[in-house]
Amino acid sequence: MTPPVHAKRPNRRPARPGCPLAARVLACVAIGWIAALVPAPAHAEIAIDIEGVDAELRRNVLAFLSLERYKERDDLDEALMERLQDRAVREARNALRPFGYYEPKVETQVTRSSGRNWRARIRIEPGLPVIMEDVVVQVLGPGAENPSLHAIVANPPLRPGGPLNHAAYETIKNDLTRTAATLGYLEAKLLKNELVVNPPARVASATLTLETGPRYRFGATTIEQDIINASLLRRFVRYEQDDPYDATQLLRTQFALDDSQYFSTVEVLPGEPDREEHVVPVSIRAEPNRRDRYSVGFGYGTDTELRGTLTWENRRINTRGHRFRAELRAAQIEQTVEARYVIPIGDPALEKLSLEFSYDRRDLGDLDTRTTDFEPSITQIRGLWQRVLFTSFRRTTTIVPGTLTTPGSTDIANLLIPGISYASVPRGYLGEALFSRALYAELRGSSTALGAPDNYLQLRIEGERVIDLGARWHIFLRGQIGASLISDTGNLPGTERFFAGGDRSVRGFGYNDLGPRDANGINVGGKHQIAGAIELIRDLPRNFGAAVFADVGNAFDRFGDPLQYAVGIGVRLRLPVVTLGLDIAQPLTNPLCRAANPDPRCGIQPGFDDRDGPRLHLNFSPKL
Repeated sequence: MTPPVHAKRPNRRPARPGCPLAARVLACVAIGWIAALVPAPAHAEIAIDIEGVDAELRRNVLAFLSLERYKERDDLDEALMERLQDRAVREARNALRPFGYYEPKVETQVTRSSGRNWRARIRIEPGLPVIMEDVVVQVLGPGAENPSLHAIVANPPLRPGGPLNHAAYETIKNDLTRTAATLGYLEAKLLKNELVVNPPARVASATLTLETGPRYRFGATTIEQDIINASLLRRFVRYEQDDPYDATQLLRTQFALDDSQYFSTVEVLPGEPDREEHVVPVSIRAEPNRRDRYSVGFGYGTDTELRGTLTWENRRINTRGHRFRAELRAAQIEQTVEARYVIPIGDPALEKLSLEFSYDRRDLGDLDTRTTDFEPSITQIRGLWQRVLFTSFRRTTTIVPGTLTTPGSTDIANLLIPGISYASVPRGYLGEALFSRALYAELRGSSTALGAPDNYLQLRIEGERVIDLGARWHIFLRGQIGASLISDTGNLPGTERFFAGGDRSVRGFGYNDLGPRDANGINVGGKHQIAGAIELIRDLPRNFGAAVFADVGNAFDRFGDPLQYAVGIGVRLRLPVVTLGLDIAQPLTNPLCRAANPDPRCGIQPGFDDRDGPRLHLNFSPKL
């Protein structure tokens, strides 16, 4: 092999006498400063004014105009501007044709505004649009009654009596062919694809006829992986062999396997269709994910203040897909140690058996509570509802603080608490984390036979909803109801009582600050709770929004006891999954004076009836 030939670098000249290196460096710096101070030649610009058309037509005209593409060129002279002006009439006419305006009047004027800058004025009279006389959309063959294809035929964006729109025509055509291919009509073809326009008569007609051909079915699925049992992986699959082919089920299978966290990469791919048997084979390939995952997190919330988490997760204990998770959470008002062992059952993307052990220390109102809990549970999906059956083996310690004249007390209870909960889930749910629940209901209770100080039954209901009033206006509603059936609130363990106030309850009041108080003024919580919020939100640019809201609620022992009220304003930032809110809320009532047993100082001691000042809240809500 011939060695490469390298050009020799010429010998460097020796530095001239009397011109040391430092002087040359200073000269270079001076030249740089001078160059920075000398203004660069100004770029020529074209300001374009378009009159006579609305925003959608105006955007399309700009997209067609050579003037728009040349607007920052440096070589704009009179000759070039004259050519661009001549083109502008033709380009503007062509830009209006897709919207059915075939006979517009276009006038252009180009003048020099200052120096090398130009101004182009384009006046457009669109005229009368071409009107659709006939729109015929048909689906023939075995797929004629398919609901998805039938919906396209029944509600096309192009209708008789409406203006011609080429984009709408293309939308119908693309929707038909794409939907047919997605649903397994792999031999579908357009028999007719005609758009006839009569500009002098200002009428047009469109005909689209799709022949679906036979619908293919899912064939055999081959699996290439040795990470979990093949039988477990097949339970993640969203289709059965011989089901009608639907490409969306392949995507849902891909998402379910990705979300399982057993795999680092997953491929769910259709194979070559069998044109004789009308089947599509599928192959699934997967690579293992890291078995262990460690994470450390820090955050701040106006309810919890500074908080941190330390988590270890074993994503795959064995080939049966068992997993283990341990987490330590610490904040000023709450410290928790939690360990959870999860066994997939039924549909492993949605259903599981969980064995959870936790120790929790938490401030609830003025109570200091300690809870040791072992809770087995079974999570299942029933239609659009997630059902959880659980039983808590719980030991609770409730410490009531004392006062200068009254000593505190400590109550210890060993409880066995069975319960059931239902939560609504969206259609097509695949087990992903839900940051909001349209509706959640839980029923739980215990009895003296199971270790409770008294028989009790407790119901909790929560709901959230977003109502769109228009493109930029929304109403957000949130409600919470809690009710306990028990003879004496004093026999209800502190961890089972209700408290109100805080970011997700009644803003304007501190976290868990609302609740019945004993004779010493200690907030001990109540048997019942009501909390609600209504927000009016206006979207702003760059994913921001502004909100005004009103909150109401309280925790109490008797329905009919006074409620607390607050109003406020806030800003919203729409993130990929949720909306982050920063609110300032002003209480309208004083919980010490508006209670079942008001503080004796209310109405007597000057200034005691005054409401607290505004409070800052940071919260998350469903994405709008």
